[in-house]
Amino acid sequence: MTVSRFSVSLEEELLEALDNYVKENQFPNRSQAIRALIEKNTVEKKWQCNNLVAGAIVLVLPNSKKEVWNRSFELQSQHAEVILSSQRFFIENDHTMEVITVKGTAHTLTELSDQLIGIKGIEHGKLIMSKVK
Repeated sequence: MTVSRFSVSLEEELLEALDNYVKENQFPNRSQAIRALIEKNTVEKKWQCNNLVAGAIVLVLPNSKKEVWNRSFELQSQHAEVILSSQRFFIENDHTMEVITVKGTAHTLTELSDQLIGIKGIEHGKLIMSKVK
């Protein structure tokens, strides 16, 4: 792949924010950080266009609340057409991490993740999506 070089002019505040982003994410340099930001923006635009994407919904839930597990299973059953797999990992005595791999339109996956993350008792949830070529 050919690499093109160009200059960027930034106000001091934005340059400081970029350097903080580089440091926080452990990028080797500013170029890598800018690449990551451009890729992130490109993916997010693709989500808005409602194109085909794949990803994972990650949930952290307590082991003691079986109604949370049951509701998660119920929602996944209702959306079986977009779910590729689901795995649960016991991360502590009283917590489980569930990773649900998905593929479908961005809108459908966002809607499903919002429903899952919104289950009363879910302690943390995040949707991660990537474009499908």
